[in-house]
Amino acid sequence: LSPRNDFVFKRLFGDANDTTLVTWFLQSVLDLPAGEYEEVTIVDPRLPADVFEDKEGILDVRVKTRGGKVVDVEIQVAEHPRMRERVIFYLARMVAGQIGKGEDYSAIKRSICVLITDYRQIPENQSYHNRYVLYDRQTGSEFTDLLEVDTLELPKLPREEDGTDEWQWMKFLDARKEEELTMLAQKNPRIARAVSRLAELSQDERTRLLAESREKLQWDIAVKMREADKKGWEKGRLDVTRNLLRMGLPLEKIMEATGLTREEIQSLRPH
Repeated sequence: LSPRNDFVFKRLFGDANDTTLVTWFLQSVLDLPAGEYEEVTIVDPRLPADVFEDKEGILDVRVKTRGGKVVDVEIQVAEHPRMRERVIFYLARMVAGQIGKGEDYSAIKRSICVLITDYRQIPENQSYHNRYVLYDRQTGSEFTDLLEVDTLELPKLPREEDGTDEWQWMKFLDARKEEELTMLAQKNPRIARAVSRLAELSQDERTRLLAESREKLQWDIAVKMREADKKGWEKGRLDVTRNLLRMGLPLEKIMEATGLTREEIQSLRPH
């Protein structure tokens, strides 16, 4: 099975009973104090809406560190025309969800989105890892470190190893052949554990069926979204939504794929 399949990715890195792999992966990607990784917990990936008609979000893998920092790890295989806006929407929900009624703003902890894409998300440069924070463009002064976006683009990964654990984890996700996984496992015991876990998942018939079904659905959505671009974004998006409703796709997934609200999607259901 491909570790890029979002269902497989969640099984690998979103296991609430064993956070070892996601901890090792985040250590290779993020610039956080070592103490933050001493206690990493998987939390509910759903981001509740404030009111019924608001958009809801469902994250791939959402974790909380020892100090309360919240990290969303997303993997996106097919290009999404509004991915940057979607990331900001998720970050906003992650921040707002930290404060309860009557709580002080000091309760807000750092929120980070790690976005892994199998396409070029950042055409402005050739770096496979870009880190974004809030800062002044003229002075370089940072406003706050409470918001961070890290983009990891598989197509930009250098062929030659750069000596970092991050490159090896990215190569693991980008692997297309079993031989590549074997070579990585021989070089890095942490990657070896991930390869072993991937092999276990690949041998489970139910997991294979669900992963293959999810992959087919992703490609169906990608094809329909490309068709939508040809027709004109707004009209095409409505056509895509109607098609996804006929396919029986869950409402939350349609919201995620199209950017429409629950109320807008409900209005397109056949009477």
